Amino acid sequence: MATLEILRTGPLAVVQDLGRPGLAHLGVSRSGAADRRAHKLANRLVANPDDRATVEVTFGGFAARVCGGDVDIAVTGADTDPTVNGIKFGTNSIHHVRDGQVIALGAPRAGLRTYLAVRGGICVEPVLGSRSYDVMSAIGPAPLKTGDQLPVGEHTSDYPELDQAPVAAICEHLVELMVVPGPRDDWLVNPDALVHTIWMASNRSNRVGMRLEGRPVQYRYPDRQLPSEGATRGAIQVPPNGLPVILGPDHPIMGGYPVVGVVTDEDIDKAAQIRPGQYVRLHWARPRSPVGARPHSTAVGWPFS
Repeated sequence: MATLEILRTGPLAVVQDLGRPGLAHLGVSRSGAADRRAHKLANRLVANPDDRATVEVTFGGFAARVCGGDVDIAVTGADTDPTVNGIKFGTNSIHHVRDGQVIALGAPRAGLRTYLAVRGGICVEPVLGSRSYDVMSAIGPAPLKTGDQLPVGEHTSDYPELDQAPVAAICEHLVELMVVPGPRDDWLVNPDALVHTIWMASNRSNRVGMRLEGRPVQYRYPDRQLPSEGATRGAIQVPPNGLPVILGPDHPIMGGYPVVGVVTDEDIDKAAQIRPGQYVRLHWARPRSPVGARPHSTAVGWPFS
């Protein structure tokens, strides 16, 4: 069986698949790849099913040696100028790597997270049905460290059909995200302030949530407190400081801060590539009901992820 020997991890390298859905009643969030689109593309390039595990590398700096046999790989997401034994190959393409050769990822020019797929998938021991690591609960295979050996699984009889996939470049400047309003937008004095502000991603962001910095929004009910409600990926919570937090894949399953909007499923993968210091603009995905046009809601009814 081929393995990947980890030589460098960069700031954070973790194994991810599509997560562990359906366990919110046990207090376990789904987790999984932050940029699901890039994860799936990497797997498809090497003819893996979408749910095979990949390595999610945050801000590059990763290197691994192939041991025990040749492998086919693909690298997607943030472009890190990937190399094999120092020779560059293209992001979003398939590459054959021989036994003993070293795969290396540099720092990305744009974007934050890169995905390394191997034909056959990363075959570490699953936890609660998934090979994903949840940074908040520490459930799943631990973050990678130098010297780790990642086994490569048996591949299917399918064979890669494309050498390279055309993918739009990751935005380097202002990122625009579509947001469905509610269910608690009526808790803000001016809900439209959320979309009329240019926000900046904080350096305190991670897989749990992306904190936004800018002009704080104001609570309409500063002396009231919501009962805890179920949370979902992409939900925009506003804590008392008025600075929104966009929940990521490792979000808590419950929260007491009002959720004033939810990033659309189409755009949540785009949010996974926003790096600290990058500017973010939010837009309502549909018209928002005016405050006062509907009764204030207090019931716990927000769906679990």
